[in-house]
Amino acid sequence: MRLIQQAIRLYQNAYTGLSPAIWLLSVVLLINRSGTMVIPFLTVYLTQQLHFTIAEAGLVMACYGAGAIVGAMLGGWLSDKIGFYHVQFWSLFLNGLFFFLLSRLHTFTHICMLAFIQASVADAFRPANSIAIATYSSIENRTRSYSLNRLAVNLGWSVGPAIGGILASISYQFLFFADGFTCILAAIIMRIFLPPIAAPKKTPEKKEKVKSDGVAKDTIYLWFIFFTMITSICLFQFSSIIPLYFKNVLHMKEWLIGLNMSFNGILIAVVEMVMVYRLEGKKPNLYYVARGTMFVSMAYLLINLSPYFHLLTIAFMFVITFGEMFCLPFMNSFWIARSKDHNRGQYAALFTIAYSVANIASPTAGAFVVEHLGFTYWWLITAATCLVAGTGFLWLQKKVASAAVTYKNC
Repeated sequence: MRLIQQAIRLYQNAYTGLSPAIWLLSVVLLINRSGTMVIPFLTVYLTQQLHFTIAEAGLVMACYGAGAIVGAMLGGWLSDKIGFYHVQFWSLFLNGLFFFLLSRLHTFTHICMLAFIQASVADAFRPANSIAIATYSSIENRTRSYSLNRLAVNLGWSVGPAIGGILASISYQFLFFADGFTCILAAIIMRIFLPPIAAPKKTPEKKEKVKSDGVAKDTIYLWFIFFTMITSICLFQFSSIIPLYFKNVLHMKEWLIGLNMSFNGILIAVVEMVMVYRLEGKKPNLYYVARGTMFVSMAYLLINLSPYFHLLTIAFMFVITFGEMFCLPFMNSFWIARSKDHNRGQYAALFTIAYSVANIASPTAGAFVVEHLGFTYWWLITAATCLVAGTGFLWLQKKVASAAVTYKNC
């Protein structure tokens, strides 16, 4: 009984002290991501329904990734110009309309074009949302605020693919309409319940400070972005090549693929907030990030054994999810700690671009290697890449600690 009371108290402490605006943003994300059905099944849809080759499906995902880069830059720039609130609203609303349109396209060229445009619109949301969280939260609970938003995203992820797998078994068209509807619904709810915030006016002094204190001069952060991109390339196999592997190699049905992938969101929803609450501040952020990359590496070694032991797919999901929980919240903590009010848009945009570049490299490289060498070699390459990234983060932490000591002595 006492253990149960302690567990309840721990969960209460992990969730208290967050602003109402942060909770509202999380509700918006929960609604939006509960409809996340198209992207996890897009490679399967393109190869099974439209009869694209694996390479063509990879190119479609690469177009999506290229659009995401444009969207990240556009979202950061527009957030400074018209405010992060309006960027979030129009990104959600237009993304919903584009899902409706995507369901009507069948040619490779048209799908590639729309994938690029849609990603440009959809990923403008990311830097705007990061700035919103920084604005609505206090310094003391900023990491937990980011984690709450991630919890909403992953709780939605646990629902979306599971329902999506069932709908895909009936008709893939249902996926596009469900995803589009939830995007528009999320935009409308945000508009009704969360009052707009105008973009802060920049005085000539602030504009000059932004130019002299830009992200391009932060060498440590640029290295961080590089290793983040490598880690993201590995993690994004989860939403592009892994479903294809489950279908083509393990011969899973769509509903079982969705159920397997939903375990990721459920575990994050149950564990991450409490884990962040207990770990935050005890060790440097990059230490936890490095540990997370090692977990991801181990997960891809496990998936290589899954054709012989199918239950290892569950072990894979468990290990890679813990890797994600160590990586992503503390990556957010690291970049937000290095940014300032006057250059936060630059840091947010570059962080988002790292993910967007990974969106291109991950499916493209994965599809190429799989088509020429097979899944086994690609999982080994991915595991080795994670080890490189983990070593890089540990090296970078030493540089951060050294720079801090130098600054203190000065």
